[in-house]
Amino acid sequence: MGKDFKKIRDSIIDNCGGVENIASVSHCMTRLRLQIKDADKFDIEKIKEIPGVLNVVIQNGEHQVVIGQDVASLYAEFQKLDGIKTGGAVDDPDALKDDTGFQKGNIMNGILSFIGGTFSPLIPVLVAGGLTGAVLTLLTNFFGVTTESGTYTIIYAINQATFYFLPVFIGFSAATRLKTNGYLGAFLGAILLYSTINNAEGLDFLGVQVAQIAYNSTVFPVILGVLFMSVVYKFLQKYTPVYLRTIFVPLITILITVPVTLIVLGPIGNTVGTWLADGVFAIYDVVPAIAVMIIGITTPLLVFFGMNNATYPVVFALLAQVGSDPLICTGMAPANVAVGGACLAAALIAKNVEEKSVSISAGVTALCGITEPGVYGVLFPNRYPLIGAMIGGGIGGLIAGLFGMTQYVISTPGFISIPAYINPDGTNENLIIAVAVMIIALVVSFACTYLIGKKKQIKAV
Repeated sequence: MGKDFKKIRDSIIDNCGGVENIASVSHCMTRLRLQIKDADKFDIEKIKEIPGVLNVVIQNGEHQVVIGQDVASLYAEFQKLDGIKTGGAVDDPDALKDDTGFQKGNIMNGILSFIGGTFSPLIPVLVAGGLTGAVLTLLTNFFGVTTESGTYTIIYAINQATFYFLPVFIGFSAATRLKTNGYLGAFLGAILLYSTINNAEGLDFLGVQVAQIAYNSTVFPVILGVLFMSVVYKFLQKYTPVYLRTIFVPLITILITVPVTLIVLGPIGNTVGTWLADGVFAIYDVVPAIAVMIIGITTPLLVFFGMNNATYPVVFALLAQVGSDPLICTGMAPANVAVGGACLAAALIAKNVEEKSVSISAGVTALCGITEPGVYGVLFPNRYPLIGAMIGGGIGGLIAGLFGMTQYVISTPGFISIPAYINPDGTNENLIIAVAVMIIALVVSFACTYLIGKKKQIKAV
């Protein structure tokens, strides 16, 4: 589900004329913005062909590479380089509107964009922490490691710390996304997890009862808290005298935000999370095959529009309520490998050597669960592989839903995350189903893409 931002960075630099030809780099909500010394060395067409690049725009002498809502992650890779001046984030509502279709009245798009942008930087932590749960299952069921051993204790701590302290990570990421102090966001998450507040009974503030909530198992309270905190923080920053800001802005921000979060926003967020999990699972419970099939069909579209990361709150809600994810990641697994199958079929059909190379590389990457190169570089430019991938993902999702396949830990859905489908009780039925589902999705997408592509070639002759 993640892009190789280092590879994208290096490709952009190569086609800009090298580091020495880049005067400075900044970014807005969707675009990497480059000041180029010699514009003749900037190869627009080759940069457009880089997997993960959506478009290239030149405005007022500035070269802008359209990446999407996760452009900040690419910008972070540029910050690691010496010799390039980095200028941080800039506001450009018009660019956001042009690149994503965002309108002031489009509230849902704004919400999904914010949630996706908040969770996108956390993916490495979630994948590493989640898969340690699968590692524990392997160690205890197949390698004789006991739950009393030090090995188990350490790996278990890695797994549990990831999700127990998730509100801290989310608090930092959400606050940074809102251009508020990220450390205050993390501070809010840490406060919610403190032993005398997290899941505390009989707590009150100035006589007002505080709801008992396990903040370590829900994500919405800290998100709502940070949203409110950003309003308070920006208001105080604007109206507090400069010489008082350092002391009073963070102090007053926290003193206002914490009680409001505990008394009002925390219960609302907890209720929303519970309703979301219950509602999604109710749909799955009634028509599981259809529900998972829809995820399998639409995943390439979610990836293209940058909305796949916005599904993480649903995944966490399901994990908290039912102990696994039988819908989102389960549907994305056949969808991702189907993208791989479509790309490999496109490589077989392609006559151009460079196109073959791009398709093979994107196909192998997609089989491991990272589909952006395939979606941006093969599926949408050629169209027919998109149809094949959606058919394969849909059929795989249908079978997954019919046989009750589920994913037990957070991971990037694909063949590389096979351990995530091992049942913690040590049985192999779910694992066998998962492998079969992904193989079927791969074969179907490959066959459909090849047949559609060949038919298109014959018509073109």
